[in-house]
Formats: sequence, structure tokens, C-alpha cells
Amino acid sequence: MWRATYRRLAPESACRTLTEQVRLSRWQDMLALETRGRSILVAEVDGNLAGFGFAGAASHAIFQNRAEVKFLYVGTDYKRMGIGRILLVKLARDMVDFGYSGMALGVVIGNDPAIGFYEAMGGRRVGHYTDPGPIWRSENFVYVWDDLRALLALET
Repeated sequence: MWRATYRRLAPESACRTLTEQVRLSRWQDMLALETRGRSILVAEVDGNLAGFGFAGAASHAIFQNRAEVKFLYVGTDYKRMGIGRILLVKLARDMVDFGYSGMALGVVIGNDPAIGFYEAMGGRRVGHYTDPGPIWRSENFVYVWDDLRALLALET
């Protein structure tokens, strides 16, 4: 899913470096940590991975006291099925349960489908920042939801 999203946005060196094995190792490390206050969700359709989301404590000061959506991906074959909405709303529910009233995320500038989705979901663009990342520095817009009740109203 990462490659489909970033193949035209990330430098070629990042695409070469972030192989499935490298990403698998990073996810195994993240999942092995017993960290309270985070949510990792997986969406399946007919036994196939359709999407996933991950939110928790903010990793960058620009997100202020909001929870951060660190990853939200929907596979190409599963777009426009409501999976992204379901994942985002469930992440918001979990963050409310952890005591957050707001949520934020960074989206790479140029990722127009994601930007359109976040705006359609009521996200408000409040700024931008450079994510130093482990492999490449990306320029990102910041989207926020300062009152998660609006997102929770979309819960099915």
C-alpha cells in the first residue's frame, strides 16, 4: 500500500530502501512494544488486507496536544468502499477513549486523493511542516479535527 501511495511522491531511493522486508521489520518492532494510548486497526475484505490505521501520542510538536494519526492506508482495490472513513472514525473513537479531544495528521503535499479525503471528512488544514522521516524528508500539510464529536457522528 505504501508503494502505491508514494511511488510518485517519494524519491526513488526511498522506494528502493523501504522494501517490504524493511517495512515488515518496522511494523514488528512497533507491534512488539506494549504502549498504552495507541490504536492499531486492520480492515479485511474476504480475508484480504484492505486497509489499516494507527494513531497515538503525537510525534511532532506541530500536532500540539492532539492525538496523531500516524498511518491510514486503504488498498487500491478497496478504495471508495467506505473503509478509510470507518478506520478514521474508529481511530477517533479510540483516541477519545484515551482522553484526547482532538486528532491531527500530516499528509504529504501532492497526495491529492488523501487531501481530498481528509477535507471531505471535516479535517481542517492548519499548517505545514517537514517530516524528517527515517529515509526521506517530506513536506506535509497538517490536518486537524479539534472536536472529535463531528467524526464520531459518522460512526456506523
